[in-house]
Amino acid sequence: MPRRVPVSDAELEVLKVLWARGQATVREAAAALRKQRRRLAYNTVLTLLSRLRDKGYVVADRQGTAHIFRPVVTRDELLGSSLAALAERVCDGMASPLVLALVRGQRLSAVEIAQLRTLLDDLTPEAKD
Repeated sequence: MPRRVPVSDAELEVLKVLWARGQATVREAAAALRKQRRRLAYNTVLTLLSRLRDKGYVVADRQGTAHIFRPVVTRDELLGSSLAALAERVCDGMASPLVLALVRGQRLSAVEIAQLRTLLDDLTPEAKD
């Protein structure tokens, strides 16, 4: 994923709405945020969606008089690029301190532990022989 300008907390809230819905008009996004007890004015949501579009996170298609916004970046893509930037900034580009800190700081389910084991096995050179 190409390097993009980071998203603000408010932009991320709007992006989460689009990930959940797949697409939304400004009015639909504002209504979804209200259901989450986040009261943002229509113009504020429009501004946030416009910024996300300008940053390359969403695209807008015109449908009648409304614009339909949809994400072009997945949650996993944003997470990956954000973690890579954090690893670069804090850990001199090394991922292992970041991964270790995340694993140590969280309670993992049996399924998550199994997923990590599988991932590590796939990355281990001996596993490929």
